[in-house]
Amino acid sequence: MSLLTPVILGILQGLTEFLPVSSSGHLVLVQNLLPGFSQPGVFFDVFLHLGTLIAVLVFFRKELFRLPLKYYLFIGVATVPAALFGFLFKTQLEALFSNIKLVGIALLITGLINFLTDKIKKEENKLTYKNSLITGVAQAVAIIPGISRSGSTIFTAVAQGLEKKTAAKFSFLMSIPAVLGANILEIGTLKLSGINNYPFYLIGFIFSFLFGLLAISLVYKFLLQNKFKLFAFYCLIIGSVALVI
Repeated sequence: MSLLTPVILGILQGLTEFLPVSSSGHLVLVQNLLPGFSQPGVFFDVFLHLGTLIAVLVFFRKELFRLPLKYYLFIGVATVPAALFGFLFKTQLEALFSNIKLVGIALLITGLINFLTDKIKKEENKLTYKNSLITGVAQAVAIIPGISRSGSTIFTAVAQGLEKKTAAKFSFLMSIPAVLGANILEIGTLKLSGINNYPFYLIGFIFSFLFGLLAISLVYKFLLQNKFKLFAFYCLIIGSVALVI
């Protein structure tokens, strides 16, 4: 692995984790194009996700300790579907990360979701256990590479009547336990003594963190201006390219 590889993948993960274009889908496509890239399982991917996890914690650092207890319960409810899905089908899901055609199809679906997000009329319903759970199901489906976690959860929340800024905030915060759980699960199944290139993982983590912070701000800007259609066009193009590779 060259020094440029973790830089590229860190920037890619940071931007695409929160922009509605699927970080996992992009990692699959780019990793298949990078010469000599390899990793034990999806350990490097999980390490990159840790960078974006820290980005969320830093971005919302002032709010995290001010949220009411009920909000944390909503996050807990939303986490259950992804936790069950990831734990029960871990091996099968990891196999999907080598299926370029599937990623292409999933990116086309993500593109459609982004189009629909712009079309939904503004409402101001409140978070409930029911809409939290349904949004959590969307997060579980987004484990499939090519389905954007942020795109699918924001769309699902907005479709249930949540105001767009509220939906985006909930999407970001509900990623915290999901990503943390994925890290713990993956690390727990690895023999860390057989892993090297730790400096490269650290570089990827740093770039993922920095560009993750940037991406969160961009999502708010594009979402509130009804410009998710730009990401829709992008996903449709990348998805189509993936299908013909």
